[in-house]
Amino acid sequence: MKYIVCEKPGSFKLKEKSKPLKAAGEAILSIKKIGICGTDLHAFKGNQAFFTYPRILGHELAAEVIEIGENDQNIKVGDKVIVMPYISCGNCIACRNGKTNCCTNIKVFGVHIDGGMQEQISVPVNLLIPAKKLSYAEMAIAEPLAIGAHAIGRAQIQPNEYIVIIGCGPIGIGIMKLAQIAGAKVIAMDIDAGRLNYAKDKIGVDHTVIAGESAADIIAQLTKGEMATAVFDATGNKEALENGINYMANGGRYILVGLSKGKIEFEHPAIHAKETTIICSRNATLEDFETVISILEKGEFPVDSYITHNVGFSEMIHQFDNWLDPGNGVIKATVNF
Repeated sequence: MKYIVCEKPGSFKLKEKSKPLKAAGEAILSIKKIGICGTDLHAFKGNQAFFTYPRILGHELAAEVIEIGENDQNIKVGDKVIVMPYISCGNCIACRNGKTNCCTNIKVFGVHIDGGMQEQISVPVNLLIPAKKLSYAEMAIAEPLAIGAHAIGRAQIQPNEYIVIIGCGPIGIGIMKLAQIAGAKVIAMDIDAGRLNYAKDKIGVDHTVIAGESAADIIAQLTKGEMATAVFDATGNKEALENGINYMANGGRYILVGLSKGKIEFEHPAIHAKETTIICSRNATLEDFETVISILEKGEFPVDSYITHNVGFSEMIHQFDNWLDPGNGVIKATVNF
């Protein structure tokens, strides 16, 4: 069977190997569609944290079951499933407290272990989420939306509060829509006017702001001087992460969703005076996936406009460089088998 491996930064190779064999407690899946994540882009560029090469990428997976034994979920051959890509140990302090998303021994498909950019994979049955009512396109974006749902839950968003979301990439856009559904007043921020237009026209955010020196003044005007009670960073960019605190109200929350590879710094008096709550949000839980599946089933997310680029498996190697260029208007790229 065919698979694509990132052998080193900037280098993909299309190769062939034997089909996987089903181990006890696992299912064999045929991969139908893969979402390309910021993690994949960073890995290709060589600036992804927690990463080693060579690696088969791909953790936003829409699949069909082709071999499975008896299981508690009654999943059968031919069923459509989403793969929850986080393998947790079930025994550590985080897992015992229900925080499997930040297990001390976590392994993520396509990051710590080989992912789904291959025709077939063998996956533990307990990572499969049935998705009979969803299209493959909807299934392939469930994971990034679940990350957004987890961040919304961590922030405990309240109806009618002003929030700022920095970064109109796929994760940021997902947070924006989910925050709207939760009833928040959303201010979207980015350096790219095109992405801000998308957030306004397709997501329906309340306000858009170009990141820069005047951003804090504009947010102050929009919020009648109070600033935002919750600020999300969905960029992982050092400068953006360090500036986000400037948009937050006294007593507010700062939710760090994007991952930076290096150090970030804050002036302690600035965060102390506001009694800032800094919250990190990592990955997602089964409950977050279930929340997103319900939203997708109701047609509440603009899937067709969110997926801006789609190619066949063998074409991906030749298109990947284009997806790194913001000028090409990429929000979410997907790959078909």
